[in-house]
Amino acid sequence: MKSPITTHVLDTSLGRPAEGVPVVLARLTAGSWAELSRRETDAEGRVRDLLPAAPLQNGVYRLIFDTGMYFKKQKVETFYPEVVVIFSVADERHHHVPLLLNPYGYSTYRGS
Repeated sequence: MKSPITTHVLDTSLGRPAEGVPVVLARLTAGSWAELSRRETDAEGRVRDLLPAAPLQNGVYRLIFDTGMYFKKQKVETFYPEVVVIFSVADERHHHVPLLLNPYGYSTYRGS
């Protein structure tokens, strides 16, 4: 069984995966955020192991992407030093949350 939550970051300004983006996954529990894991995107821009292979709990989750650190390594100025994506989990299906990134914009969607 794979991690029930994964992500993939693509640098659209370069047309390639964004390697080395720090990512934090947290879950909203009793009104506050509980950190579940800290990872960094691999050479393909992916984080495949955000959670252990276990049933996914319903609730609200948050991914924090340290885009400032990524662009600093690239020696590129950015308008968004951090991207926060909050999403709801209502079933045990796999949840893939990609981030399309450039120094002055970003977008995200429910992937497969």
